[in-house]
Amino acid sequence: MMENNFDLSPGATVSLDHKFSDLIAECIIVDKVYAHCQQRECFEDIRVSVPQCGKLELVDITFNPGEIIDQTLVITPIPHRPHFSRVRFRVLITFVLHVRDIKTGVITPIVGQLPEIQKDIVIFIPQARDEFAFEIVIETASQLLNQPIQDGEELVFAVGTFIIVKVVGRVQLFVPAFGFCPEPPDCEEFAPDAICDDFDQEPFPEFFPRQLQDIPEDELF
Repeated sequence: MMENNFDLSPGATVSLDHKFSDLIAECIIVDKVYAHCQQRECFEDIRVSVPQCGKLELVDITFNPGEIIDQTLVITPIPHRPHFSRVRFRVLITFVLHVRDIKTGVITPIVGQLPEIQKDIVIFIPQARDEFAFEIVIETASQLLNQPIQDGEELVFAVGTFIIVKVVGRVQLFVPAFGFCPEPPDCEEFAPDAICDDFDQEPFPEFFPRQLQDIPEDELF
């Protein structure tokens, strides 16, 4: 149970006290998460070819969100487990490495991808009318696990990936709300001459050196 009597557990009811007496009831259409689960993958030996043989150092690496590869998603209901299905798919995660030639300082981008991740899980997918469609949605968070090592014409490193698999259905929910969002603030216009505006606010400097009696004693010794 959380503060303000909100319990965020799936299927829990929400009781409101006097602090929320100005709430109104609204119907909204949202993507509801019916089930989710987490997994992780570790790749100890990722190898990426580098375009030159000079000594290189890593500048940064950016991982793109993982995607379910087209035509790989297969959902099969489990006969002896109502409302549960076997879900199989493959995940592709791409990345961009930026490496710097230590001798020349030239930075080179290198596009790569992690090995395809095969998923074969059992997850809750409730029975629904034919016209209602569930989606399998994934979220990934990948991270570099060590400093890349240059091995000839390859960079070698390890990557860990967290994966969340969600069963999502678009539904209409009846929820408490405060009404429409307030009017947003004005956008800030880009001003290339803003440096002059900052200068206009600067205090005027002292033009003449201080006299002896104006200098604090701790600055003299």
